[in-house]
Amino acid sequence: MGKIVIGILIICLYCFPFVYISMDQDYSNHSMLGYLIMIIATSLLAFFGKLFINSLSPIIGNLLSVIISFYFINGMAGNEHWDGYFKPLTPYQLLVLVSFLNLIPQFLAINFAKKLKNKVNEV
Repeated sequence: MGKIVIGILIICLYCFPFVYISMDQDYSNHSMLGYLIMIIATSLLAFFGKLFINSLSPIIGNLLSVIISFYFINGMAGNEHWDGYFKPLTPYQLLVLVSFLNLIPQFLAINFAKKLKNKVNEV
């Protein structure tokens, strides 16, 4: 029962539109800090997801985060000015690219959690 609750909690935390907030931070403040925070937050979620449950919750969470970010990029009024900012990519292409690249540190975190879990189980 506890694993199910933790899995739902991790999926709910993943529902934050990480990529949208990072892109908005980039546009508003010309800062890459939003991307760094996104990488750290999603890597921690993936690590704890694998450590306490399995790899399924980070996969579902990533899909939900991308869908919610897409909704915000598509549905939010006032994002038309983004079209010229992220040249040569459109905001939608950047969403897909950043979401894909964000999987790399998450896979590293999942592998680290798997090794840590195996090491603890051996002892």
